[in-house]
Amino acid sequence: MGMVVTAAATGVDSLPAFDLGAVWSQWSLEPLPLIATVWGIGLYALGVVTMRRRGDAWPVGRSLAWGGGMAAFYFATSSGLAAYDTVLVSVHMVQHMVLSMLVPLALALGAPVTLALRTLPRTLRGWLLAFLHSPVAKVLGFPPLAFALYVLSPWALYFTGWYDASLESVYVHEMMHVHLVAVGALFFWPIVGIDPLPGRVQHPFRVLLTVMTLPFHAFLGVTIMGQNTLLGGDHYPSLRDGPMGAWLPDPYADQELAGGILWAAGDLVGVVFFVVLFVQWVRASMKEAEREDRRLDRLERQERARTE
Repeated sequence: MGMVVTAAATGVDSLPAFDLGAVWSQWSLEPLPLIATVWGIGLYALGVVTMRRRGDAWPVGRSLAWGGGMAAFYFATSSGLAAYDTVLVSVHMVQHMVLSMLVPLALALGAPVTLALRTLPRTLRGWLLAFLHSPVAKVLGFPPLAFALYVLSPWALYFTGWYDASLESVYVHEMMHVHLVAVGALFFWPIVGIDPLPGRVQHPFRVLLTVMTLPFHAFLGVTIMGQNTLLGGDHYPSLRDGPMGAWLPDPYADQELAGGILWAAGDLVGVVFFVVLFVQWVRASMKEAEREDRRLDRLERQERARTE
């Protein structure tokens, strides 16, 4: 199947039946994701090049994580996932999970704040440091607030008029994507703990916060699966009266699938992240034990020298 690139304003009533091939063939030229991706990758690459020109090393893994996060963002907002996210709520839910979990986690692993602090000119670096120490940054980085925003905003999205508005307005739809990434970043960035951000907590609390998100995703997914009313109101049933009616599934069955995707994907990513945090915790404990051993050895040598 050849790739089809459509304009952002193209309607959804001409889309072919959804399958895996359509995810890779139905691309749209959305300006906001394209600009954000190009600038995000370009500025990060400029920072890495600056580091290498002065002889400093920058971990390749961090660069790959940042590039992967930006690529995932563009894929979720411009590929077939974006083309069908207002046609099938199950596709929207896959997009939701990519934007709210995978993209923020990958971007956090890229450590862009650390890169910026090591490569920005003195004035810009001072502005960034001033923001990182500002009351606004401390409030946004407050772990309980970030946790509350992360677990409650999906409920606000699907059980208020917000989701309906996103189906009717391109602007609200794009802002929903930005919101998902931003809230995910507020939650994941301090937990990953690479960048020097306000709100970083010790490893036990990081693991606890991650575990606490699991039942919220599961409960929301089960709630959506059992809903007697459709998300989006009459939007999805009305599409069955158009040219796509021949292949569109029953809206209730598709919504049940969407709830299952939210439940399963949220638990899967949460468990994987929990394992990553646990490994980080063990490594940090081992490094701390090594530092303590070196400190004790040094004190022992000093005491022996004084005795002699």
